[in-house]
Amino acid sequence: MNNFQMALRTVQVTRYVTPLREGGSMPAIAEADDGFLYALKFKGAGQGPRALIAELIGGEIARILGLKVPELVFANLDEAFGRTEPDEEIQDLLKASIGLNLALHYLSGAITFDPTVTQIDAKLASQIVWLDCFLTNMDRTCRNTNMLIWHKELWLIDHGAALYFHHSWDNWEQQAQKPFFLVKDHVLLPWATELEQVHEEFMAILDEQKIEAVIKLIPDDWLEEDSNFHSRDEHRKAYARFLAIRLSHSAIFLKEAQHARSVLI
Repeated sequence: MNNFQMALRTVQVTRYVTPLREGGSMPAIAEADDGFLYALKFKGAGQGPRALIAELIGGEIARILGLKVPELVFANLDEAFGRTEPDEEIQDLLKASIGLNLALHYLSGAITFDPTVTQIDAKLASQIVWLDCFLTNMDRTCRNTNMLIWHKELWLIDHGAALYFHHSWDNWEQQAQKPFFLVKDHVLLPWATELEQVHEEFMAILDEQKIEAVIKLIPDDWLEEDSNFHSRDEHRKAYARFLAIRLSHSAIFLKEAQHARSVLI
């Protein structure tokens, strides 16, 4: 019996503060009705709801594994929101994003992680490398680390580029069993000396029940009509199945990460 359950808060977006132009999907800082600021990611942006699904799955699995991720919330955009926005591009984005979007609690004063300035310990580096291999997250490189230093601690952000298989769903069951070759470009790979130990620890924490609990969080309207699936329920089950297969074949991506590191060093 699966007793592991998860839930996300839902907030109402009340004010569009400023765009985060460095993001390709045009995220923004926004204020919600709980009085907090959030980094808001829109379902009407370029990659559509798939990027939000990857963000949701990646962030909550990272949290289950004990890594620091800003709180994720569902952010509701009212139909009237943004009508007075003078920027036509932003106004179009807001109109295309009516309903539930995804937001991360804004870490005010945080600075971008720079490996030449801040060193992190081998255990944490290994944990993040393992996570990104599991999620097939291609976007944690020197060019774009997608990590922040906040109150002297390392926080993970932006998992929207993970699970890239879901942009086509071609041979997805076979994709789940493949090594993550892009690990060779991971910004933390040089310091990931404890991959074997982390692998054992994470395999003891993560299981199919926890994966299914995360997948159940995906809102119905993020699951677009897809000819590969007959229903949204089937679509959800495919995400859970992909991650379950990947977990059961985790020795494959572990070996590739260890090999990539040996070549790098």
